[in-house]
Amino acid sequence: MTATCVRPGIPVTADRGCQGAGDILAAPHRRKPRKDPTLKQRCVNRAHSRLRWPVERTIASIKSWRILRKARCHPSRFTSITKAILTLETHR
Repeated sequence: MTATCVRPGIPVTADRGCQGAGDILAAPHRRKPRKDPTLKQRCVNRAHSRLRWPVERTIASIKSWRILRKARCHPSRFTSITKAILTLETHR
């Protein structure tokens, strides 16, 4: 998926679990053992969190819909189902 976003120049933000991907993913700084993060690292992490929270919230909302847990259709249909769910969620 990252290659799909990197080619057109779309920035990719990741959570702390995706460390070591280099310049491809923008991941927050991790705290070193027994050391506090610097002020700059805390500011970068806070800005990163502001970019990530809408994505995390949307994923959590999609997971709450039962149709995705019990779906027995072809995987190619999930795109249109997910678009319909997101449309319903934004107009709620």
